[in-house]
Order: sequence, then C-alpha cells, then structure tokens
Amino acid sequence: MSEQFATAAPQTGERLLCCLDPILRHTWELSSEQRRAIRELMDIAFRGDFDDADFDHALGGIHVIVDDGARGVVGHASVVQRQLLVDGRPLRAGYVEAVAVHPDQGRRGIGGAVMAAIETVIAGAYDLGALSASEQGAGLYRRRGWRVWSGELGVLAPEGYRTTPGDVGSVMVWGAGVIDLSGSLACDWRAGPLW
Repeated sequence: MSEQFATAAPQTGERLLCCLDPILRHTWELSSEQRRAIRELMDIAFRGDFDDADFDHALGGIHVIVDDGARGVVGHASVVQRQLLVDGRPLRAGYVEAVAVHPDQGRRGIGGAVMAAIETVIAGAYDLGALSASEQGAGLYRRRGWRVWSGELGVLAPEGYRTTPGDVGSVMVWGAGVIDLSGSLACDWRAGPLW
C-alpha cells in the first residue's frame, strides 16, 4: 500500500517565545548587510558545511528572516520556485532552502515560526512544497506535516533523466492535495547539490 499525503494547513498564529516576528523579503529587497548576515548565519548554523552554491540556491525567492536587533539575523529560510515532476506530471514547487537558527537561539520557536511563514507562502503560490532535510532539521519538518518521499528520486539532467539514490530519505514534501509518495519525483537541473 502506498503512503498518501494530504494537504496540511499552515499553523497560523505561532508566536516566538522570544517575542520576535519574522519578516518576509524578496531577494531583490535584501540589503547587502542582510545578505551578509544571512550568509554568516548559514556558516555558523551549518558549521562550515554550507558553500557558495548552497547560498546561491537560496536566492531569487522569498526570504523569512528573524532579526533580534542585538545579534542580528538569528533565523532564516527561503523559498524559491523549482519545477518538479511527480510521476511525470510537472508541478510548480516552492523549494525551501537555507533553513537555519542561530545555535544560541535554539528551542525558542524560531524554527517553527520561520517554517510557518514559509508554508503560508507555499500554500498561496505553489502546487507543493519540497526540501532536502538534514538529520538535525527533519524532526521539525515532520512535526509540521512534511513527509519523506519514499519513491524514486531523480533529476532532469542535461544528458537526460537519471536517478539520485543518494537523496532517498532526505527529500520531503508538503501540500498539493493527495500525492502518492511511493511514485517518482524528479527535480530540475542546477549546479551544486541537486536536491
């Protein structure tokens, strides 16, 4: 029996324990200081395992930023448009990138608030949401209704379709009514990490 995935409503009204509200900005609205602060947060949160290609993937869409005024940017996520094929059917996906909370600010609701804002954007603008979860972040996403894709994963590469078995278990989806998670899911080609 295949696992089915039904749309979950965004969790609205979430408040940060630290009383900070996320702000939404398109990439073009970010100041050079905000871009620098977001990049610095990624370096701290991912402990150096976040390169320029990863940062480039986070640009070109909507950013959700939590800035505490003293430390600066302590939480971030972005959503960019990607084309995904679900069992050969093209869907416009809100692909979530660069989700991070400053290590000193964990367990204060920042991650949940950032994801709530991202899910609102996805629900209003895309056919479904998708992301590649780190082991550290997977629990947050599962609690929010994101589901691991259990079927074949692939990419539409310049030389044609090929599978990406190394990504099995980390790609998660959200929204889009009912989708058979045991089917095939293919992403568009890009430089750096594909998912």
